[in-house]
Amino acid sequence: MKRLLPLLLLCACTPDAPSSGTISAEEDRQLNEAAASLDANAYDDSGDEE
Repeated sequence: MKRLLPLLLLCACTPDAPSSGTISAEEDRQLNEAAASLDANAYDDSGDEE
């Protein structure tokens, strides 16, 4: 285990590792597109039938 400790510490400190809870710009764009698509396909279910 002592041999792995420096490697584990190095991996934990890499600047390229994404922080938990954050998303990339591409993921943000995809989520916005999905939300817009859902909004466009939503219908009014107010109970009024024609």
